Amino acid sequence: MQTASYIEQRARLETYFDRTAVDAWSRLTSDAPVSRIRATVRAGRDRMRSTLLSWLPESLLGRRLLDAGCGTGALAIEAARRGASVVAIDVAPTLVRLAQERAPQDLAAGTVEFRTGDMLDSSLGAFDHVVAMDSLIHYRPADCVEAVASLAARTRRTILFTFAPRTPLLAAMHGVGRLFPRAERAPSIQPVAEATLVTLIENHPGLRSWRRHRTQRIVNGFYTSQAMELRAR
Repeated sequence: MQTASYIEQRARLETYFDRTAVDAWSRLTSDAPVSRIRATVRAGRDRMRSTLLSWLPESLLGRRLLDAGCGTGALAIEAARRGASVVAIDVAPTLVRLAQERAPQDLAAGTVEFRTGDMLDSSLGAFDHVVAMDSLIHYRPADCVEAVASLAARTRRTILFTFAPRTPLLAAMHGVGRLFPRAERAPSIQPVAEATLVTLIENHPGLRSWRRHRTQRIVNGFYTSQAMELRAR
């Protein structure tokens, strides 16, 4: 179920990533020179992507995977190289076009279908695995868990997602962000204490048949994010 706050924030994300930040995001997700601060974010994202990929089976032949919030498509391509049939979706059309341009013309194993839209769209069908890397961190904790439950209803094996753990650094960055003019602000990250998130997951009726398997926090300069794996019982 999509709440009003989820829909409103999704619209903000589309505007920001499709217009305001597209050039910066294009550079950040390439090997182009970036500032020292953004270099730490790039390295942190690379570590997080590697972590999530390491939690997936080495062979994904015959598996269907949803890259929920695919950005410029790096994770989707790696999953396809392992044999997965990947649906890679993002709310920002410009990022999806960039992902399509960067995709290899001929993948040796699996396939990737890039789409623009809502990652919770039920018409995308069912999946063996879902990965949502840094795509739920902008939503309120309750909306984040609601989104995970919506994905779980169409997932057979594992859901890997990241959240912004509540830390003093993230709290400070969140406060500083409010000082920028509204037109220049990125959609705010929503830090959440891990214990709070776990409670929301355990109390959600749509996630009773799922169990938490592992979690890992990645901290690299200005990048802080925590991965969590849910497995179907």
